[in-house]
Amino acid sequence: MRRLAFLAPLAAVLAVAATPVLADPVAVNVTIGPEVLEHADELGRREVQQQASRLADVVRRTLVRRGALNGAEVNLTLTDLKPNRPTMQQMVDRPGLDGIRSVSIGGATISGHVTTADGLIHPVEYDWYSTSIAEVRGFTAWQDADRAYRRLAANLADGRYVTR
Repeated sequence: MRRLAFLAPLAAVLAVAATPVLADPVAVNVTIGPEVLEHADELGRREVQQQASRLADVVRRTLVRRGALNGAEVNLTLTDLKPNRPTMQQMVDRPGLDGIRSVSIGGATISGHVTTADGLIHPVEYDWYSTSIAEVRGFTAWQDADRAYRRLAANLADGRYVTR
């Protein structure tokens, strides 16, 4: 009986390991625009790079989950980025900032293009920012930027590329 108890998990692991790994049906590339790069030292270069990676991840996951834009290539540029709360670099540069109580209007602007599997190129333009401090929800520095990423991803999955 103990042999079966050992073999069952082993068989499950081998079954998962034997399944072929499929490539993402959509390629997502994100670059950082010159305006964001200009302010990267203020925001923290590592955090700006993390936001570019986060944008790519959110868009890729949403498109794969919804089965949209199969075989497409999505090229995006993060052209503006505003945090809701001070970043680590901003708090180092200005010690008077409070990482919890210092709140501002945040969001992101994204542009680029989608090349569909049939070779058509569609321009992408999207931005989302809080309109007032009262709208700021959540406790992360990049809450509204993340909301912009999710909304852009949903728009792309629905076939809406320019929404300004």
